[in-house]
Amino acid sequence: MAYVDVNGLATWHEVHGSGQPVVLLHGAFGGASSWSFQVPALTGAGYKVYVPERRGHAHTRDVEGPLTYGVMADDTVAYLDGVVGGPAHLVGWSDGAVVALLVAQRRPDLVDRLVLIGQWYNSSGKVSGGLFDELVAGGDQVMGFLRAEYDRVSPDGPEHFPVVYAKTMRMVTTEPELDLGSLAVVTAPTLMLQGDRDAVTLEHGAEVATALPHGRLAVLPGTHALPIESPRVVNSLLAWFLGPDSSTARAG
Repeated sequence: MAYVDVNGLATWHEVHGSGQPVVLLHGAFGGASSWSFQVPALTGAGYKVYVPERRGHAHTRDVEGPLTYGVMADDTVAYLDGVVGGPAHLVGWSDGAVVALLVAQRRPDLVDRLVLIGQWYNSSGKVSGGLFDELVAGGDQVMGFLRAEYDRVSPDGPEHFPVVYAKTMRMVTTEPELDLGSLAVVTAPTLMLQGDRDAVTLEHGAEVATALPHGRLAVLPGTHALPIESPRVVNSLLAWFLGPDSSTARAG
């Protein structure tokens, strides 16, 4: 657990285990602790697991200016180049899945395989009245839940949370709006993973998996919190898809 320089920003990350690198990308308002069930499973399977915390999240300070998926993807490319030192498997959950997919579009040489969990890639894929609408509506209960860990660990202090919240809401109400045709450039074998009661529609998940040249779709019983709700099943899928026995995934 330490800070490393990423595009001039002191970025908090954790590194566990040894072996082929896997980078875990958390969702909005999250941090490394989001992956507490996955890290030991992946290190136990022989992977070196990197868990960076993006700008404005958890231990990494905010930066002046808007928060965008594109900026966070640029940071992740710099992290892969400068810290990981080359290609890795990317596993993104929620906002982290958007970041992972953008990295795969921009720098396919840095991505071995992709796992994208519980996310839409244009607004047609959002579940109406779901988690997204609850976030936009806000309210004291939602705000209190989202800021609990931020207030405890952020170097910007708890008084800065409303700034990060506003930036994040601005981002998620306008992004992502990807043309699924643009996914044809993604060369990595990709697993789309979502719950049957997730924040993304089943139809969208299938459309994205079809648009990806080497895409697969897995749907589990559960909500947007799959990695926490069903860690044993999620971890088994990760071990299979990232491992040497996933010949079906590699064949595309």
